[in-house]
Amino acid sequence: MAGRLAILCPGQGAQHAGMFDLARQDPAAGHLLDDWFADPELAPLLRASLEGEERFANRIAQPSIVAATLATWTALRQSLPEPALVGGYSIGELTAYGVAGALDPGAAVRLAVQRARLMDACLEDGPAQAMVALSGMPDGSADALLARFGFYAAIVTGDDALVAGGPAAEGEALAQAALAAGGRATLLPVAVASHTPLLQGAVAPFAALLESQRWSAPAFPVLSGISAEPVIDIKKAVRELPRQIAEPIRWKECMDACVEAGVTVALELGPGAALARMLQARHPGIACRSVSEFRSLDGIHSWLGRQLE
Repeated sequence: MAGRLAILCPGQGAQHAGMFDLARQDPAAGHLLDDWFADPELAPLLRASLEGEERFANRIAQPSIVAATLATWTALRQSLPEPALVGGYSIGELTAYGVAGALDPGAAVRLAVQRARLMDACLEDGPAQAMVALSGMPDGSADALLARFGFYAAIVTGDDALVAGGPAAEGEALAQAALAAGGRATLLPVAVASHTPLLQGAVAPFAALLESQRWSAPAFPVLSGISAEPVIDIKKAVRELPRQIAEPIRWKECMDACVEAGVTVALELGPGAALARMLQARHPGIACRSVSEFRSLDGIHSWLGRQLE
């Protein structure tokens, strides 16, 4: 029996100066990137993603990650079987609708620009924000620790692992308290507490933007981050995609949904390989790789061909 493929679209954190290079090996993807890098609105943001620490700024990270991921998909899609589903982590959920053909790639990149602006606006009248990854916490201790420092669960990534968002002034204290409790903690290079109530002000205006877009039926299901359910109905997509800005992402359950859909092979479109590593650790029976692990498009096709035959 032939394997079933899942496509994974990353969120922020692993962007780098070479994240467009693999896609440029394909002429169609290269032309797409040339158009975006020449666009007056997109060009300054995409060029900034190639330079230093500025690439981690929310306004630059979101559109550049969506652009790099969709360009890579453009380079690969003609030679791949239809995926069983596509899942996107955080901003990657917007990308996923571009991968599924529900949104034009350029429209998805421009929506990422607007999404970042709306989220950044939530910071204007309040304290700086931060995100902290926690894991290995003793049972039941994470919730009390988050409440103590004013943080919220933002992305649940495992049975004892999550990403939390809250006030930047308390981020280091939260991390130290988690270590003292026997867990592990990492401050993330993200300055907006995505998927927490602190971003509620961005939800309604982003919903209005989504309502104004030209949508098509997805060619294959897209996993909803907030429900972990496969979505093929555009009305549900438009309803749930803005909500995930201020509600927690159930990524652990999204990974389990891959198994339920019979997925045997997963390819993360990059940049980075965090999603492939998480899925491989949780479900070792699924063969998982990221495009970032390959030097060429031919290498990706060769690996997928062996896994899917």
